[in-house]
Amino acid sequence: MNNFSPSQSRRGFLRTTTQLTAGLVGLTAGLSSFAADAAAPTAKDSVHVIGPTPGYSPQIGTLVSMLNYNRFTILRMTKSFTKTELDFLLDPKANTIGALLLHLGATEVFYQANTFEGRQEFNDAEKKEWGAAMELGDEGRKVIKGNELKYYVDKITAVREKTLATLKTKDDAWLLAVDPEWSKDESYNTYWKWFHVCEHESNHRGQIAFLKSRLPGAKASNE
Repeated sequence: MNNFSPSQSRRGFLRTTTQLTAGLVGLTAGLSSFAADAAAPTAKDSVHVIGPTPGYSPQIGTLVSMLNYNRFTILRMTKSFTKTELDFLLDPKANTIGALLLHLGATEVFYQANTFEGRQEFNDAEKKEWGAAMELGDEGRKVIKGNELKYYVDKITAVREKTLATLKTKDDAWLLAVDPEWSKDESYNTYWKWFHVCEHESNHRGQIAFLKSRLPGAKASNE
């Protein structure tokens, strides 16, 4: 993790992903431990209903419903992966499915630090825990491997639980506020940052689906 700079990684990612068609992301609220079958919610709390969510201000609740939806789809897609499949490397420059899952958590930790605490960088503890997952590449291929699915799900679920708990303490004025530090050239508000967490997870969900279709012995898929 030499010369690690989350801000450089963020800026590079923003330059590419802000040109992409945005997706939605999510997590099922209350998944504090791995539910291997990612059980479908009841009609009352369906992840297919996007809109205000109890316990949150109206616009934050709508954001939360998006977060919930995409995390549900991630867990559903990856629920049967073995350690070997999580470590599968399509080519020397690719990322593994396991590394992509951990990358989701790393990115969310950065946006927690930025929007909840006003920081522009990981602290030392965060660099140690999330540095390789944030940067991916050679370091990610070197160190992110040999873990069961539960390891990745527990890590990203713990991160999401912090996000959901903290968002309950915020309001729509906070969500809509423009960040002067980021808005030197063009305006960015907090809502965009968390929507970016959504599109980022959707983007990598597509990569995971592609890698799943390329696993040895994989059957044709419409994902």
